[in-house]
Amino acid sequence: MKKLFLIWIALVVLVPLVHAQDTGKKEKKQPDWNAPFIKVNGDAPNILWICTDQQRWNTIGALGNPYVKTPNIDRLVNEGVSFDYSFCQAPFCTASRASFLTGMYPSRVHATKNGAAEWPEAAPLVTETLKDAGYECGLAGKLHLSTAMAHRPEKRPLDDGYQVFYYSHSPYQGGSTNDYLTYYRNRGIDVLALKQELGYVPAPYHQTTWCTDRAIDFIKEKREWPWLFSLNIYDPHGPFDPPQEYLDRYQVDDLAGPLFQPSDLDEKSVFNNVMFQSKPKQYTDHENKLRLAQYWAQIDLIDENIGRILKVLEETGQLNNTLIVFTSDHGDMAGDHGLVAKGCRFYEGLVRVPLIFWYPAKFKQNLKSEALVELMDIVPTLLELTGLPVDQQIQGTSLLPILEGRTDPDEHKSFVRSEFYDDGQAKAGQIGFATMYRTKDFKLITYHGHPQGELFDLRNDPDEFHNLWDDPGYQEIKFKLLKDSFDATVLSMDTGPEKIGRY
Repeated sequence: MKKLFLIWIALVVLVPLVHAQDTGKKEKKQPDWNAPFIKVNGDAPNILWICTDQQRWNTIGALGNPYVKTPNIDRLVNEGVSFDYSFCQAPFCTASRASFLTGMYPSRVHATKNGAAEWPEAAPLVTETLKDAGYECGLAGKLHLSTAMAHRPEKRPLDDGYQVFYYSHSPYQGGSTNDYLTYYRNRGIDVLALKQELGYVPAPYHQTTWCTDRAIDFIKEKREWPWLFSLNIYDPHGPFDPPQEYLDRYQVDDLAGPLFQPSDLDEKSVFNNVMFQSKPKQYTDHENKLRLAQYWAQIDLIDENIGRILKVLEETGQLNNTLIVFTSDHGDMAGDHGLVAKGCRFYEGLVRVPLIFWYPAKFKQNLKSEALVELMDIVPTLLELTGLPVDQQIQGTSLLPILEGRTDPDEHKSFVRSEFYDDGQAKAGQIGFATMYRTKDFKLITYHGHPQGELFDLRNDPDEFHNLWDDPGYQEIKFKLLKDSFDATVLSMDTGPEKIGRY
């Protein structure tokens, strides 16, 4: 009896505990093609999914930014399909990533806040689904589906699908749990010391380069089945410290500054008790331009590393059968309206992000879509492309008809939504609940518990300077949008298990 009890303790207590702490590399196994699962199409492409962190939509040369130097991302635009009005489902990391990895709103999968203790296991990640169907999946960089504290790696989902996992939440935290820092420490290079000495990390030792190196190692492996690799680079997230040679490319004082009018200080300060990482401030012209130059310089480094991957894909004969998805989890205010960083706001710079699909073998080329799309549309697109069923719980809508040129490229959805439900980090008196409902013409933002909201007429005020919430001429429009937003919120709720009987 005592022996049975000890075995029970080992199975019930110790095994789950060990698994919960396992954030390292999982054993790679060849897919079992005889297993009872649905396999992907025989011609299913490899998938390189590049997700930067905190990159706004207007940060790519081919999409209108005259300052950044992004020839490789420009190539993806010119030879692929880009979506100019792509929106994240939350203006911060965990909730957005939870959404675009499941195809559902953050509230639907119960992943609504940064700093959560664990992944709620309310829905499978698309990488798990693809792994079960025969893909080998790898990741380098961030995952951020639960809290990632300084010396505690996040708890991975029970099955996130990643058989290869190089973890580095950020370049500068995590100690021995940061595979990036450990990699260079084992080679006699102290990344943190370089940062302290120079104020930046040189490009050869930069986390962007390291993540790309790990992707290249993965891509070069010989295998007989398709692969997916998540290249989850931390930049251009703050602290905006690019290698100096990249910043030196910019004549800072010749740049255009962010969107700002003095009236922003009063108009945006109305929401100072709503959670955000900054408050409206009038920065100097040089401060604003230097911040943008640093931000863009980090994107330049990302672009160069994308070029390295494209070269390897071509050299290994995989380029023609690889789908590249390029996006970001959310944007950054970057000085617009006197605000920096992120939080509970929904201005374009924060919720509008790049989204590019590159697969010339099957997709349209040089197609710039003006359709309203959401990042959670990525999951059903990948499932449909690979011939896998799209679960009825998935709330995104496949973009494949646009990508293949079978439908109007400028029509997809009549509205997009974004959510912020994070009272866990709210200070006393702060509001941490808000929703955005955006059509092509209007944007409505409801700060739940706050007497004021925001309404913007995007046809006449695309830069969101004039809040029409109290404007008498817009009250009918406001109340219609409030009802539409309320309906959309309720209809997106998780209503529990499937009904199978009358009672």
